[in-house]
Amino acid sequence: MAFELPQLPYSYDALEPNFDARTMEIHYSKHHAAYTSKLNDVIKGTEYENLSIEELLVKGYDIPAIRNNGGGYYNHCLFWEILSPEGGGEPEGELKDLINNSFGSFENFKNEFSNAAATRFGSGWAWLCLKDGKLEICSTPNQDNPLMPNECGGYPILGLDVWEHAYYLKYQNRRPEFIEAFFNLINWNKVQERLNN
Repeated sequence: MAFELPQLPYSYDALEPNFDARTMEIHYSKHHAAYTSKLNDVIKGTEYENLSIEELLVKGYDIPAIRNNGGGYYNHCLFWEILSPEGGGEPEGELKDLINNSFGSFENFKNEFSNAAATRFGSGWAWLCLKDGKLEICSTPNQDNPLMPNECGGYPILGLDVWEHAYYLKYQNRRPEFIEAFFNLINWNKVQERLNN
């Protein structure tokens, strides 16, 4: 089973001014496309070829090419899914209640998540995960994610890419500004859908 680069649900310039069109184009058509292509090359003709991406991240964790490219594929699929030109604001309903129960308030959640993203040394991701009925925040290096063994654990419902390729053209070394812009684009309905899966 070959993995396919998912169609973006919006145009490259749809997330302006928060995420610029040129970065979006490069990020999607070069970086995500490369992870997808390399992952397919690595698993072709192997015992891993017919696994789902989630199974692959667990069973192929010890193989760097699967871990890096499989993580890059999965992480970016999630990232594009939860962004929207009409995003921002705060979640409602069940997700709001779960955030309040887990972190005390949305503002506390936002601060903790932003800190996890800002303090990730080098390249990696910040995550909001469902674990044992509660929400937790963690960060992972490179293209690792919470589904992989030896990582923070839980089911990721929100992820932020803090590799420099995600923001450098617009924000240079101002990662905190990029993180703030991310909150203007979160489609909380999509995050809720992931919570219900």
